[in-house]
Amino acid sequence: MDMQLLRTFLDVIDTGSFAAAADRLRVTQSAVSLRINRLEGQLGRPLFNRGKTGVTPTTAGREFRRHAAAILRSWEQARMQVGGTEGAVSSLAIGAEVSLWSRLGFRWLDGLAAHEPKIALRSEVDGPDALMRRLAEGTLQAALTYSPAVRSGLDCEMLMEDELILVSPWEDAQLSDVRGRYVLADWGQDFLRFHEAALPELPIPEVQMALGTLILRYIATRPLAAYVPARSVRSYVDAGQLFPVDDAPSFAQEIWAVWRTDIESTLREVARDSLGAAIAQVQAEVADLLGDV
Repeated sequence: MDMQLLRTFLDVIDTGSFAAAADRLRVTQSAVSLRINRLEGQLGRPLFNRGKTGVTPTTAGREFRRHAAAILRSWEQARMQVGGTEGAVSSLAIGAEVSLWSRLGFRWLDGLAAHEPKIALRSEVDGPDALMRRLAEGTLQAALTYSPAVRSGLDCEMLMEDELILVSPWEDAQLSDVRGRYVLADWGQDFLRFHEAALPELPIPEVQMALGTLILRYIATRPLAAYVPARSVRSYVDAGQLFPVDDAPSFAQEIWAVWRTDIESTLREVARDSLGAAIAQVQAEVADLLGDV
């Protein structure tokens, strides 16, 4: 069984369309269609009802979903245990939203490797929906996200508030200075509601970026301002490339860890301790930066 076919099948079920699954998998829609056709050919049954508004799983598709998830889970566990580093005594698969890797995910990996040198580690970056599905399937054991989902077999733990601050390339800038020279980063619906209520003098601009993690690199070389995580902007502030806008309100966004409840207790303790150390480092840096605002 080709694991790529199973992952594609689960992504189509998760998104409800071949096009959305193709975007998530970063392949063409025709590639997704071909994979599903191959899988249906191997099983001898149609797995989806195709319609103009998307696809829905057939009875066979709904039944196969749990088998696909179980096969993937077993495969990932076997791949890590058999193909991991020689002498590894345990394995852990973790994931995170892309914007949480730069300061948290990498430090977490470093901490895990330092605490338990014989651990086999695998990491993934994806959107919140895909991370929650992989946790439910068991192909991930822990994940960092802004949008946790309450599901059977998962524990959600709030870690910290991610402070979003407005920065610009002009020192001592005020809100009035950035009007007309502002880019909106998409940090989710809660942020957009905050923006509308707290910043009536800063209209939604024509230029918007759906992937907020790219915005620092974008504004660092252009005369533009944007909201960014305080934890990510420290090096730009120290280098004199970006400066906090003095009179702009900040926005607190919660960061969550989601754990599978069946993680071995000792491994989970090591993972939590390593993550806690990474969180403490980030909080110290953020406190230092916000103290300068």
